[in-house]
Amino acid sequence: MKKVLVIGKNSYIGKSFEWFTKYRYEIKMISSRGDTWKSVDFADYDSILNCAGIAHIKAKKNMESLYYMVNCDLAVDIAEKAKRENAKQYIFLSSMAVYGTAVTEIDKDTLPNPNKGGFYGGSKLKAEQELQKFADDNFKLCIVRPPMVYGKGGKGNFPKLVKLAKVMPIFPDYPNKRSMIYIDNLCKFLCSLIDNKNEGLFLPQNKEYVSTTELVRCIAECYGKRIVVTKLFNPLIRALMKRLVVLEKLFGDLCYVDVGNNFDVVGFEESVWLSINR
Repeated sequence: MKKVLVIGKNSYIGKSFEWFTKYRYEIKMISSRGDTWKSVDFADYDSILNCAGIAHIKAKKNMESLYYMVNCDLAVDIAEKAKRENAKQYIFLSSMAVYGTAVTEIDKDTLPNPNKGGFYGGSKLKAEQELQKFADDNFKLCIVRPPMVYGKGGKGNFPKLVKLAKVMPIFPDYPNKRSMIYIDNLCKFLCSLIDNKNEGLFLPQNKEYVSTTELVRCIAECYGKRIVVTKLFNPLIRALMKRLVVLEKLFGDLCYVDVGNNFDVVGFEESVWLSINR
């Protein structure tokens, strides 16, 4: 049985991964806070999965140094220790945020371009660049850039859409494409990296793109609620989308194309139901 050390025992992905793999691997969960992780012997583990980081909080100007300290400097310190102690594989959870929002269709040749002032995407990209210096034949580095991760107990935009679906009697029928990944699908993907001893850059997502309209409709159905959708508002959305960030986040396109990392252990409608009812 493979031994996996998960950094970030209180992280959503870390806790979900532990639950998902409880009979698959020998898992040890540790916190990245304080110095406890420094006393753990990384040589005992086949893979180090780093889920630690700051996300889903509103970034203020005075928080820039904190973002870079946690999302970048700490990730590099952990990797340095892992390599020094001969760990075989280091998996770093980065983010789709490294691409910013200027490009709506992303493939493996798309250059990262974090939004100006986007400390989250910027700090993750800086960490990736520093971590590349450690990679070699004996230290396999995996950089994983998930899109929006959703599931029961998750944070970010999905819980906001749940609240919206509960109160909206009518919703725009606007066509858009979003890459997303259900938490179980992400955990299964991470298992494949460990089992296959992979290295490199990975852009995992659900098999199918999601439109905001379809997602809200599906959430509403989970609550026994029917939402009426209409194209009536579409001209106004198109006219205002570039001016209003909230509309861009709701109805803009942002997806991975031709990346070959599509994972559907759980299909879309079932994943939405499980995200609410599990």
